[in-house]
Amino acid sequence: MGFSRQEYWSGLLCPPPGDLLNPGIKPASLTSPALAGLVVLLLLQEGCAYKLVCYFTNWSQDRQEPGKFTLESTDPFLCSHLIYSFASISNNKVIIKDKNEAKLYQTINSLKTKSVGEEWGAPRESQTENSVVYWRVSVWFQRKLAEAFQQDFVKSTKERLLLTAGVSAGRQMIDNSYQIKELAKDLDFINLLSFDFHGSWEKPLVTGHNSPLRKGQLDRGTSSYYNVEYAVGYWINKGMPAEKVVMGIPTYGRSFTLASAETAVGAPASGPGAAGPITKSSGFLAYYEICQFLQGAKITRLQDQQVPYAVKGNQWVGYDDVESVETKVQFLKNLNLGGAMIWSIDMDDFTGKLCSQGPYPLVQAVKRSLGSLER
Repeated sequence: MGFSRQEYWSGLLCPPPGDLLNPGIKPASLTSPALAGLVVLLLLQEGCAYKLVCYFTNWSQDRQEPGKFTLESTDPFLCSHLIYSFASISNNKVIIKDKNEAKLYQTINSLKTKSVGEEWGAPRESQTENSVVYWRVSVWFQRKLAEAFQQDFVKSTKERLLLTAGVSAGRQMIDNSYQIKELAKDLDFINLLSFDFHGSWEKPLVTGHNSPLRKGQLDRGTSSYYNVEYAVGYWINKGMPAEKVVMGIPTYGRSFTLASAETAVGAPASGPGAAGPITKSSGFLAYYEICQFLQGAKITRLQDQQVPYAVKGNQWVGYDDVESVETKVQFLKNLNLGGAMIWSIDMDDFTGKLCSQGPYPLVQAVKRSLGSLER
């Protein structure tokens, strides 16, 4: 008796895109019950492997303590993928501007060697010669880049380079910028920027959460699009396979200065919130700054959007905490997404000194909730 792939994977949480025992081959059926039983057993033993893609920013090393972030002390097993933001590009080549940046690439290389035993810090030649700002190039170039990566893989003894893109979660931007079915053919996965749904740039200016999981009770018209659930569903409905969607989770919040005694979501605001003492950017607070803000603040958890916000005086901030990121991970697992993306690890409480929750409380919560990570 044979098992169709649909029957075989039904009820399992994260079906892989290809055959586990022979990646790249997609048979119509598994004809051996013994083989099917073996693969199910392997799944039960190993669990489903998700991506945990972690961005870190090159300007975080210039912040004052305790916000100064360097990679040297980072756990090499914290994430499955690490993305450096942002490399400098000149004449379509990645360039190293100074000694600090050269040292940073060496550190990335060291972390990679510790985690999987393979060096990767400096871009390989095909990557160096072809790297440009992704969303400003044509689908034709995307295809050529994918082909170049495959050719490099055939010639090289190293793993194939991954072709990925950080993409917008805004419906209008998606409609105007992406040919999603074409992207799906060549990209290994997308990192969905499912945050910055609300902020001090909006008109009229009212309070709104940075990264609500779901539509709020007050959302009408286009504001119904400004949530994680809608953005994920829109990408999938437009043709991006769920297993190629890596869902963004922020380690920062967006803040506002209230214009009246009203403090709920949608309350009038007079401008961005006060700049944080470390990040020094108005309307914006890193999680380690939010932990300090919460002392003496009134915290409200939005039951409809499943995220918290806090108010202290005339300051309002919508943010993510351990509970909300755990809820988001369960959401992405239910949809069989490829994993979670963190923007960014340098804004989590990486020292563990400011939130009293241990180092990297948000990233660790995401990691625990995901379970098994790709390696």
